[in-house]
Amino acid sequence: MLQLGPILLALIYALVMFRFSAWRLNRQLDQTSSRLQDAELQTQIDKMAGAMQVRDIPVYVQDIPTINGLAAPDGRVFITQGFIDKYKAGEVSAGEIASVIAHELGHVALGHSRKRMIDFSGQNAMRVALGAILSRFLPGIGGIIANGLGSLLMAKLSRSDEFEADAYATALLMQSGLSIEAQMSLFEKLDKLTGNAGLSPAWLLSHPKAQDRIAAIQSNYAKWQ
Repeated sequence: MLQLGPILLALIYALVMFRFSAWRLNRQLDQTSSRLQDAELQTQIDKMAGAMQVRDIPVYVQDIPTINGLAAPDGRVFITQGFIDKYKAGEVSAGEIASVIAHELGHVALGHSRKRMIDFSGQNAMRVALGAILSRFLPGIGGIIANGLGSLLMAKLSRSDEFEADAYATALLMQSGLSIEAQMSLFEKLDKLTGNAGLSPAWLLSHPKAQDRIAAIQSNYAKWQ
């Protein structure tokens, strides 16, 4: 009979680790970030704020060279300095940066950080339970198989969140009078910008393939136009 104690401990451990990771991330962001200062980008941010009926959308720049956007666990939105450098070099447009901000606002509005905490806790418990079962039949490798299945599940859930945030961004850009072409053009160049082209199979990635995201944006636009 399956013991509930180890599963309960796995859930508690996952919750504590998630909370600690969120605290550590927020502290790191506080130390390495500053408020975005760019007139052209601010114009687009103000249009989104108007559509959302809020006075201001604070966006911060994290001083790291990688190319990424981030919705912090506390709801703040960040763009990395690497992304801003590409924008200043003319490789990324203001509209494309605005689409990243809209996407991260989607993660905030849809509660993906809280959802991820629940998913992570459930996945950790599933690994313990499945590992215990599989280890009875496959000693030595049952835990490895359980960890692999758990990782695949988390990747699938993460891809679902990305599609949802993309859809939110498309709707927000449309409501703000901003172009969704910039949202799609960014995905066309994102793999090249980040150096991720042709690495892992799509079903192992935490983000969907660029062409799938573009197709979903086009489909949503056709429905909502």
